[in-house]
Amino acid sequence: MSMPEIPSSAKPDTPDSVETVFRAFLGTSGVLRKKMRDYFGRFGISGAQWGILRVLNRAEQDGEPAVRLTDIGHRVLITPPSVTGAVNRLEKLGWVMRTTASTDQRSKLVSLTPSGRELIARMKEGHRARVHAVMAGLSPQELRDLHTLLTQLTKHLETIPSE
Repeated sequence: MSMPEIPSSAKPDTPDSVETVFRAFLGTSGVLRKKMRDYFGRFGISGAQWGILRVLNRAEQDGEPAVRLTDIGHRVLITPPSVTGAVNRLEKLGWVMRTTASTDQRSKLVSLTPSGRELIARMKEGHRARVHAVMAGLSPQELRDLHTLLTQLTKHLETIPSE
């Protein structure tokens, strides 16, 4: 795996250095997480919990009434212990329920409850508005460019072996 070429003019703290761009990316990620965390906090949930609720909602819309706990983690991109903790809290709040799969007693299935569906319905429009507000600083062309760059970066990151 090769390192990106650093232009000879790029000193460590200049706008075109890899380190500067990386720090800017991390900083933006942190601010984005905070802005979304503030929104989710109004409903008493975390971003990860919202991700789980959305996975379950989309699965239902696709005719899949329940999702295996392990599959939720893959879809939301969070670790198994984090999925379990988030599902435990959502279950205590009455928004999801967990059952055992009939084909494999070790496999746990998670589905939305009626109150979980109501929460999603209440949150969806506000969530959409929040996402639009967050992204409003970019023009339509900049949004397309950012999408292209993030897709390219994601594909690259997936090629890097885990350590």
